Amino acid sequence: MASQRLRDDITSLSGLEKAAIFVLIMGEEHASHLFSQMNDDEIRDLSQIMANLGTVSANLVEKLLIDFTEQISSTGGTIGTLETTERLLLKVLDKNKVNSIMEDIRGPAGRTMWDKLANVNEEVLAAYLKNEYPQTVAVVMSKIKPDHAARVLSELPESFVLEVITRMLRMEAVQKDVIDDIERTLKNEFMNNLARTNNRDPHEMIAEIFNSFDRSTEVKFMSSLEERSRDSAEKIKALMFTFEDLGKLDNTAIQVILRNADKSKLSIALKGASDTIKELFFANMAERSRRLLKEDIAALGPIRLKEVEEAQTSLVSTAKELAARGEIVIVSNNEEDELVY
Repeated sequence: MASQRLRDDITSLSGLEKAAIFVLIMGEEHASHLFSQMNDDEIRDLSQIMANLGTVSANLVEKLLIDFTEQISSTGGTIGTLETTERLLLKVLDKNKVNSIMEDIRGPAGRTMWDKLANVNEEVLAAYLKNEYPQTVAVVMSKIKPDHAARVLSELPESFVLEVITRMLRMEAVQKDVIDDIERTLKNEFMNNLARTNNRDPHEMIAEIFNSFDRSTEVKFMSSLEERSRDSAEKIKALMFTFEDLGKLDNTAIQVILRNADKSKLSIALKGASDTIKELFFANMAERSRRLLKEDIAALGPIRLKEVEEAQTSLVSTAKELAARGEIVIVSNNEEDELVY
């Protein structure tokens, strides 16, 4: 009966069941990023539901995705914030329990302040710590993982780092009240501000999800979304970066992508590319490399569209990773605005 219900009826799905289906269809790479933002109890609960889902029909998956995109991309309706969530929880739970829940919600995932810091980008954390006393930074460095501490220290001025290291070498057992005071400061002055500045436009989130769909799935859901909310669909399109958008990149960016792309997928990706994109890549290759790539493409023969789309998605992912590291700049579909992912 449970599997029949899952096949046919979206309205009776619990929140955890919906989340479990989403994780399963996201694929391993994206699911791993999602799990990294959860605590152990959340992962355990979600995993148990995933293991007992059974067969989920394509029809139900389609209904769930359309319902999700419609809700999160809607320009009207209810707006959820930290403040409204906290007010709602206070009506049904005691204040101490609410405080504990809200602490987990605010800022990066983690049960303790030090767990949360482990999920903060080293550049962001270093930017905050550079204004603190070296002794305070020494305590923080001693509480987080060594590899994370190393990355944070590498972002700080050399003279400041030497002061921090000197204090770490001389540091004895730190009193609990000192640790508690530092935790409170981090929570009040850093984590809460970080949570507020990390609020994202839901259209950006949907654009990233759509970018991860294969081409046929993307077209199907975009068409459905256009019927329900054309304005939201247009906003999402403007934020998306697709394989076709590689044609907007300059020669320098293409050369960087070529150096970092998975060579086994490059020929497959270009097999289904437009002549414009093919020529852009060919023009940025040495003569011998260009000849070999053309030979590889010709030798492929007929190839499944799904394989081409997967290879093109991989190339787009490479471009986004390079942009995130600041090695290239990519643009959105809104030609007036540059968008660095």
